[in-house]
Amino acid sequence: MGSAFPVPESPAALAAALARTGYLADDGLATAGYLAIRLGRPVFLEGDAGVGKTSFATALAEATGATPIRLQCYEGLSAAQALYDWDFPRQLLHLRAVQAAGRDADPATLEAELYDRRFLIARPLLAALTTSPCVLLVDEVDRADDEFEAYLLEMLSDAAVTVPELGRIAAEYPPVTVLTSNRTREVHDALKRRCLYHWLDHPDTEQEIAIVRSRLPAVSARLAGQVAAATARMRALDLLKPPGVAEAIDWAAALVALGATDLAPALADATLGAVLKYREDTERVRAAAVLDAAGDAP
Repeated sequence: MGSAFPVPESPAALAAALARTGYLADDGLATAGYLAIRLGRPVFLEGDAGVGKTSFATALAEATGATPIRLQCYEGLSAAQALYDWDFPRQLLHLRAVQAAGRDADPATLEAELYDRRFLIARPLLAALTTSPCVLLVDEVDRADDEFEAYLLEMLSDAAVTVPELGRIAAEYPPVTVLTSNRTREVHDALKRRCLYHWLDHPDTEQEIAIVRSRLPAVSARLAGQVAAATARMRALDLLKPPGVAEAIDWAAALVALGATDLAPALADATLGAVLKYREDTERVRAAAVLDAAGDAP
């Protein structure tokens, strides 16, 4: 199978294209994305919540002009829910139209008409196989059941699915697929073996400042530095949910909305709900006096 996906000249070229969308990828992530496109292999991104795994797939689609398609995984997700469904109301209307027209159709012919592609509702997996170029995001695959993971394995291997009433539907040009996991459970090795793997870590302070200012140009360098430094100190604590980049951006946005130019301790405390999501974490941060140094220059 060929590829209709626009291939960047190099990992650096892909990183530059991602940066133009506001996503700053390090060398390892840019290389993984480049190889996923170049080799036609899925890329498996693992890491803590909020480090930019989902945003990478969105930025990749925007940077390359591909269509983004997202499948959000959850416990109990079935292959049918992710793949396709039949438009029963339209099928029923078709039956009534046949009856109203007084057409004498034999059962086999009528059944073939009912299970035609025009009555097929494409869910994310089927839509990704029939859309080109496309970036398919399979988000939080660790939340799905083992049975769905096994089905996904077959689909990724063959870039094709089988609809019993229609037969095999194969992608002319396979989508570039990004799978993400927050590691709430271990994903099977068989799935990982078919993917390029990249662990996405929290950025260092300088990179986080750059990310925040890229997403929020109204944030001053000083305020972005204070937010990044305070967030990094929080991550060093034993929190139930350490803040990710997404929370740092939310925090900075809240501060800008309040007209802040400096992260004063009182203001930092008042806006903790933008960056911490558990009462226990809030108490732990306050007890550790993390916010006492919030207004220090980075």
